[in-house]
Formats: sequence, C-alpha cells, structure tokens
Amino acid sequence: MNYENVAVIVPCYNEEQTIAQVVEDARKFLPGARIYVYDNNSTDSTKIVAARAGAIVRSETRQGKGFAIRKSFIDTKEDYIIMIDGDDTYDLSYAPEALNYAIENQLDFLNLKRVATGTAAYRRGHVLGNKVLTGAIGILFGRQIDDMLSGYKVLSKRFVKSFPASSSGFEIETELLVHALELGIPLGELETVYKERPEGSFSKLSTYKDGARIGVTIMRLCQVERPILFFSIFSAFFAILSLIIGGGVVAEYFQTGFVQRFPSAFLAGFLGMTSIVLMGVGLTLDLVQRTRSDLKKIAFLAIGH
Repeated sequence: MNYENVAVIVPCYNEEQTIAQVVEDARKFLPGARIYVYDNNSTDSTKIVAARAGAIVRSETRQGKGFAIRKSFIDTKEDYIIMIDGDDTYDLSYAPEALNYAIENQLDFLNLKRVATGTAAYRRGHVLGNKVLTGAIGILFGRQIDDMLSGYKVLSKRFVKSFPASSSGFEIETELLVHALELGIPLGELETVYKERPEGSFSKLSTYKDGARIGVTIMRLCQVERPILFFSIFSAFFAILSLIIGGGVVAEYFQTGFVQRFPSAFLAGFLGMTSIVLMGVGLTLDLVQRTRSDLKKIAFLAIGH
C-alpha cells in the first residue's frame, strides 16, 4: 500500500540518538508517506541526522513542542497526519493498522494509548499525573480517551486545519483532545506498545513543571469552553461567604432592630454583589462560547475530508 496522502510529523529537540531510527521506521512501515521532522531549536546534530535518514527537515526556533506542532499543522496538506515523538518510544509498525482503522471508521481523531513494555518506560509520576489530568478533562468535557498525553496520534486534514492552537509546550495534547470533544467529531483510541527510551536518551517532560502547565491549561479551557461551570463555582463561593458573614448581621437586626456591625454588613453586601456579577459574566460568556462553537463546527465542516 502506498501512503502518498499521509504525512508523518515528528516534533523533536536534541534527539540525534533516536531520530534516524524513527525516520527509518516511518519509511519502512509507511512507504510513500512524507516524513517531516520539525526541529525545535536543537543544540545537537538532530537536523543533520534526520536529513541523512531521508526526512524533510524544518525548523521552529521558538522553544516548545506546541510551537513545533502548530507550524507542522500549517505546513502539511496531506489527507491524514500521523503525529509521533522523535524519541523512539512509540512503535511505528502499528501505524498502518491505526491509519486503516481511522479511515475505515471515518475518524478525525485517533489516539494511541500507551501500554508500557517495562517499568522504566512509563514513570509512575507520569502515569499518575496523566490519569489525574485525563480524568479532569473527562469530568469537564466528557470521557472518551484514557491517555490524553500520548504523543502518538492519527489526525485528519480537516481536524488539523480547524485546530486553533494556542499552547506552546506539552499542553498541546490537552488542547487537541478538547478541540475534538468540543467539535463532537468521530474519535477513538487504540492501544500501542510504549518502549523504554534508548540508552543516553532523556525525557524532556518535567513531571511537576509541565504537569502544572497542563493543569493551568485545563483551567483556562474550562473558563473558555465551560464558562457557566467556571464562573458558577466562584459565584457560589462568594455567595456562601456572603451568607456566612451576613447571616449574623441579619439575625442581630431581627433581634435588636439595629445594624451595629456595619463593616460586616458592607462586606456581606459586596460579596453578594460579586456573586451576582460573576454569574452574569458566566451567562454572557456562555452565549459567546456557543456562537464560537458553532463557528468552529462550520469551519471544520467546510474543510474537505
């Protein structure tokens, strides 16, 4: 089978030890596919090694995986895009089967769930963080994916071209999933082998730093895509504080006929007004979000499959 309408995009940074194997596997298992290596400002020989292996090498000097992915989505024009990391931890021999599955089931987003082959392949901190963050997205937007942070995905052209990326780092995977869930498009997930890193290769992902950035991204996406929920939480918080502080003032007034604690009364009133304003903001932004969502769906459907 020839894969002329398929692009393999490989964002990487300082992967000179592994990138040749990734490109070689892509050429072997996806003959005819265009293999793009997006070098993210590497300080080693990643670009040279990738070019010698037969990849189309392009550069993104802004540091961060998100920037490399965004540039690749602008450049590629193939019908299907296989996204994979350049650290040789994913099994590209499974790519043809995953691609065929996506095409046969008319999926615009197919996630490849990682199944580790060894304890060192998938660190416990990463596993726990992934479960927590994926669970948070499931609660907010609907649970259809178990491994949100996998760097191995099959995407359709219209999904890629309609994706309004804004992240700069590893949180790009979170944005990809939320975009798919918000569009309500056909998506799925299959399992794939996740190998241990070759000796001398090190993960660029910081468990705590990048986990915190992904958490902030989830909060931001909740604010933008679920404004009613986001602002209702804060509205309820201020309303409860207002009732707690103002309850004593009101009780005192009914007992004595006087308001003696003016600061408490003023604070309770201010908190109550803040609660009302926040709810109003949430309702207004919800109307804006619905309009944006409809426009994104129209843009998605306007792009040929």
